[in-house]
Formats: sequence, C-alpha cells, structure tokens
Amino acid sequence: MSSLANRPFFKMNGIGNKIIVLDLRGSGLAVSPQEARAIGRGEGLHYDQLMVIHDPRRADTQAQIEIFNIDGSLAGACGNGTRCVAWVMMGNSAVAPGALMLESDAGLLECRRIGEWRFSVDMGAPRFAWNEIPLRDTIADTRAVTLPEPPQGAQQLGPFGAVSMGNPHAVFFVSDIAAHDLARLGPLIENHPMFPQRVNVSLAQVKSRSAIQLKVWERGTGLTQACGSAACATLAAAVRRDLTDRRATIHLPGGDLDIEWRESDLHVIMTGDVELEFQDRFAAGLFADARV
Repeated sequence: MSSLANRPFFKMNGIGNKIIVLDLRGSGLAVSPQEARAIGRGEGLHYDQLMVIHDPRRADTQAQIEIFNIDGSLAGACGNGTRCVAWVMMGNSAVAPGALMLESDAGLLECRRIGEWRFSVDMGAPRFAWNEIPLRDTIADTRAVTLPEPPQGAQQLGPFGAVSMGNPHAVFFVSDIAAHDLARLGPLIENHPMFPQRVNVSLAQVKSRSAIQLKVWERGTGLTQACGSAACATLAAAVRRDLTDRRATIHLPGGDLDIEWRESDLHVIMTGDVELEFQDRFAAGLFADARV
C-alpha cells in the first residue's frame, strides 16, 4: 500500500488553474511519478499541478516544494500553485498580512498575503539566454525566434519570444487568439525538437499597454484555465518587444493576474486570488495500480 494512503490534501485552484496541495512536512515521505499520476486519476482529483510541501533544506526558508504535472513529470515553477501553498501554510483562516520563503527548482519564492484569498509571489528574474531556457539552437536574440520546420498551421503564429521562469516558455504574439487552434498546435510545439526539455506554449493578444489576453498550453498538462509562470513570461516577452509597459493585467480563461516586471531587481511579481474547493484524504484504493 502506498504511504500516501489516508494522507490529507487540499483541492484548490488559482484563477482556474487546478491545484492539489499535499503537505508532507515532518513525515519523511516522498511522491513518486506513479503516485502523482494515480492521484490525478481519482474521482474529482484531476489537477494541472500537484504541489508537494516538504521540510525546508535551508535555514532561511519555511518549506521546499516539489511540483508535479498530471503526467507525473516535474514542473520547475507554478505561480498559481505557489499561491495555494502559501494559503495552506499561512493558516487558511488567517487574514492578517504575512510572508514566507519557499525553495523550489526555480529558486527561492517569496510569498506575501495581501488578503484572505489574495497573494503575491516573487517569481524571480526571467532568463533569456538560449541555453538557459533551453533551446536546441544557438540564438543570439531570443526576443523573436523563428521556429524551424514548424508544424502545419504554426507558421501563422509568427516568431516566438523565448523565456525561462524556471521552466521554458514560447510566447507567440498574435492579433486574434481565437483564430488559432492551440489544442492542436500546443502539443506539436511543446514536443518540437527546438525544445530539449519541451516547452509551455502561449498565445498572447495585446489589448493595450497594460492588458494582454492569454491562452496557454502547459507542458505535461495541456490546455489550462490559467498558468502563472506563463503570465510572467508573457509580460517579460512583451516588454522586451516594447508591446506593453512593465506592469499589466493578464486576462486568462480562468481569471486575471496582475504582473509587474520590476526595474529595480528585474524580478517578476505575480498577484492573484486562490480558492479552496474541498479538503479530504486519499483513499487507499487510489494507489492500487501505482507501483512504487
């Protein structure tokens, strides 16, 4: 039987981004990719990201987080999920402002509570070097990259802005999001040889200097209602091409995120709401087919 049987969890969302938070602090337990996939197959448990909270490895942080996609692969960053983790850790009934520091594969993430259900996360500085994203080919200027041998229909998307927010992003700026079938193009671009670690694919429609409409195909997950790291990457890519100011509202299918790319330290700050859907415990039978 899996050691995760009967463990409590939180089913949440960050503006529609489906999140499960599993707190394993003090237990010494870990989650395998097989168990992560088994959780996502549970009734009512389909998620975009599984956020696993572990004991901190550093004296200056409160926890270390591990992030799984629904296919069992690891995600380097998830801003919407990080806000959900902050809600769980800060005390789900507290409304007083507070802050905590989390460790992740993307680096340190500072979270601040600014309302009962509203949090901001310092997502760190975006990276633009081709080998940091990473891309297969050496690209001197990653602001507008032409995809070599694009899948059928992807030519109409034009060049993409390449950004890493701890995970790789390809942002295509288009005049009309609805004119493109991201459900078909997303997996083709995600798995294109240009992206050795696969890629998150975003279609961005600039509405004004302070507003962007965004639709995202997430690496390892698929179409999502929201993606926090993609919203951050999109603003950075837009500013690099002088399409928007350094602060903008990103409109996603699940809701809005306020994103600011600070000039002072070049960090991207993401602010948005979270919602608790329910709390429960994992049934033992959930892991019957998960060979660990």
